Amino acid sequence: MTTTLRVIVDQLIAPEPGPLGRYALGVARGLIRTAPAGCAVEGIVSSSPEADYERALQELPGLTGLYKTSLARRELAVAWQLGATSSPSGGGMIHSPSLFAPLRKHERGEGLQVVATVHDLAAVHASEVLPKSSAIWERAMLRRARRHADAVIVPTHALAVELAEHGDYGDRIRVVPTAPRVGLAVPPDASARAWQLGLPRDYLVAGLRLDEAGAVFELLAAVRRGSAAPPVLVLVAESEPDPAALQEAAAKSGIEPAVLAGDRVRILVAPEPADLAVVLAGALAYVAPATRAWDPTGLIEAFSLGVPVIHSDVPAYRETAAGAGLSVEVQGGGDGYRERLADAVRAVLDDDVLADRLGVSGGDRAHAFSWSATAAQIWQLHADL
Repeated sequence: MTTTLRVIVDQLIAPEPGPLGRYALGVARGLIRTAPAGCAVEGIVSSSPEADYERALQELPGLTGLYKTSLARRELAVAWQLGATSSPSGGGMIHSPSLFAPLRKHERGEGLQVVATVHDLAAVHASEVLPKSSAIWERAMLRRARRHADAVIVPTHALAVELAEHGDYGDRIRVVPTAPRVGLAVPPDASARAWQLGLPRDYLVAGLRLDEAGAVFELLAAVRRGSAAPPVLVLVAESEPDPAALQEAAAKSGIEPAVLAGDRVRILVAPEPADLAVVLAGALAYVAPATRAWDPTGLIEAFSLGVPVIHSDVPAYRETAAGAGLSVEVQGGGDGYRERLADAVRAVLDDDVLADRLGVSGGDRAHAFSWSATAAQIWQLHADL
């Protein structure tokens, strides 16, 4: 008899898969690859065009099939928000790599178990950076997860603590680390890609999320303060940033509009994994300056390519780096944090021994994160349930 784990992979065929799509891909492939004897993995997707079903199956070789709900994605999101049924009938295991899940009242004895995943609490603590409808939906699904999920996965103990403070989950919060995106490896044509991307010789890399934009511009101010000829700052964004929002965030850090329009700041939007690998591998350092952060994936990806990492001392980053990066104390932010950030950047740029040590320690730390290890923990969680 085969035991089937049904994984919600709908984000793979969303118009903009984004970070959740990358996570879903890594988790689903890992679950397929590490499936115990007698176990199989099936996908769950919303009602979609046939081409989307084919794409999901191509992305996930080894998937035993797709359960296709009767509702399209938008309608399904509303139905699940209201607790309506639109998922495989009967019992079984359902795993969601996000909060997009059929979270409704059920008894353990029914043989049904549903596990959801929480990646951040932006909808609670930084809702202004999300579309209003998205923030409302995520808060509603957090409530449903608290009431009905058999377990809730988070990527760090730091987020587990915050989630437990947000609501009573009992012992149902489980920490399962994430891993670098699928395909993140330096390709044979790295030099050609670097030229096509217009990468300068000396540059730093940082992620650009709207809820962390202020910290990124603090970094830019710190770099400019620390050197007469600062390295270029390459910012990696998930989607095309709103120019007005960027200008506002920059102004709060004392950055003139001309700086953003100049050649000392480059913004790369949603680079494919091979391009991102080239960008990271060629950087002097990866800097994660956020003064509030939940997602440590950027650090893990930089570690995996042996890039020196400089990061703020927020709990999620400290936990993930475990001493493999150069930690900068936030301590209230402001000019003091900016100066400490500038000192850390200068130290890495001026000290080859330090930079090499950080690259090696980061590469060692990266071995702690893989999709196979993540999947093995998820299989064990479902077995425990």
